[in-house]
Amino acid sequence: MNLFARKPVADLLAESAESEKGLKRTLTAGTLVALGIGAIIGAGLFVQTARAAAQNAGPSVTIAFIVAAIGCALAGLCYAELSSSIPISGSAYSYTYATMGELMAWIIGWDLVLEYAVGAATVGIAWAEYLNNLLTHVLHWPPIPYEWSHSPFQSAVIDGVTHSGIINLPALAIVIALSLLLIKGTQESALVNNIIVIAKVSIVVLIIILGWQFVNPAHHTPYIPANTTYVDPAGVSHHFGGILGILGAAGTVFFAFIGFDAVSTTAQETKNPKKAMPIGILGSLAICTVLYVLFAHVLTGIADVSFYRTKGGEASVAAAIHDFMPGYHWLGSLVTVAILAGFSSVILVMLLGQSRVFYTMAHDGLLPKMFSDVHPKYKTPYKANLFIMILVGLFAAFVPGDVVGDMTSIGTLFAFILVCGAVIILRKKEPDMKREFKVPFVPLIPILGILVCASMIYGLGWLNWLRLAGWLAIGFLVYFGYSVRHSVLRNKKN
Repeated sequence: MNLFARKPVADLLAESAESEKGLKRTLTAGTLVALGIGAIIGAGLFVQTARAAAQNAGPSVTIAFIVAAIGCALAGLCYAELSSSIPISGSAYSYTYATMGELMAWIIGWDLVLEYAVGAATVGIAWAEYLNNLLTHVLHWPPIPYEWSHSPFQSAVIDGVTHSGIINLPALAIVIALSLLLIKGTQESALVNNIIVIAKVSIVVLIIILGWQFVNPAHHTPYIPANTTYVDPAGVSHHFGGILGILGAAGTVFFAFIGFDAVSTTAQETKNPKKAMPIGILGSLAICTVLYVLFAHVLTGIADVSFYRTKGGEASVAAAIHDFMPGYHWLGSLVTVAILAGFSSVILVMLLGQSRVFYTMAHDGLLPKMFSDVHPKYKTPYKANLFIMILVGLFAAFVPGDVVGDMTSIGTLFAFILVCGAVIILRKKEPDMKREFKVPFVPLIPILGILVCASMIYGLGWLNWLRLAGWLAIGFLVYFGYSVRHSVLRNKKN
């Protein structure tokens, strides 16, 4: 049994050439940049910025964003080369299949299932929380009852009465709505995403422009605080200030960049992917980094660290605008709308990426063939979308959002490492393959990408390593119980 049989690059390119018989090529470079921005700008910008400033870096959180962006850029360069050379759905899974063989491809494919499914469900749960915030604080309507907006494993005392959750209906509803939109068509989904991106980026830019006049230079002095220890209200110690504080903040705000890799899963639906994919991946990453740094500079300038330590929760941005930007309370309300829109586009792109990975794995026989069926009218992998809708919907409806913690991030970083390794291997095994975009200074850049991502995994701690190992153990049961016998590549060779 050859567990490391590689799928020939020629086969992948042939599948790409036949895509007009399956998935429709409708996406352009501009659409991919918008998809990337839609996936990236979300909870991280509006939630993690204040948290990282309060717990780790103070105003130097801007430097932390740059450090995290460097790690993502190193992996992004590798994604750009592979997605432009092998324009096929499946992202890191397809690249690994062509370079490291079937078993490693299965591992990364199973890992991507975890990344996208858990990520979409977790953001769906946060979306439900912000919907209630919109209803009560912006529209001044009564909130959705606790029982119908929380997991059965959650309870809270409200006005002296204990309430227990039954089902998170808003989270389930947003997952279903966006899944049905994806079934209708990738182009239609991209159009909705473009509208959302324009709205939330406009609000981010407004905060930067309008907030700049309220920046107090005293809040940025010293820009890099002295190295001390901060103990949060829960009793957890954090490195604050200095290099360790910046690195700790970089690990926190890394979550704000998750999503740009989902762009590569749409390669088979992209017009001229050899040129469009590098633009989409690196362009979205560059735009978001600039916005993040400017946003963090303004946010830490209008209020000091002590404010975010007391009001550093999910509503910290709106609270800072309300307290320190007189005359702009309306902007605080728009932030809530922007967060809802941002979460929606993040869920949309994660569901898109998840279904495309399922589609490609099913096409290879590693998952049931029905997941590779394309809708006769809409030309989308609708059965994969429906299955993912059920899986993610159940998780969003019945599981608390804090259960999975950093699992989305560890899955993403693991994928980044394999993608960086795939570039090095493919350069050796397929030196004559046409590459519209080439990573400079190979193998230095991919090796640096591996080291940076591995260091972030190390920082996530042993509990997350254990969770990842448990998920992979389930994956091995599926692989050896089903995939080995149904693999198209293995049956072809036999």
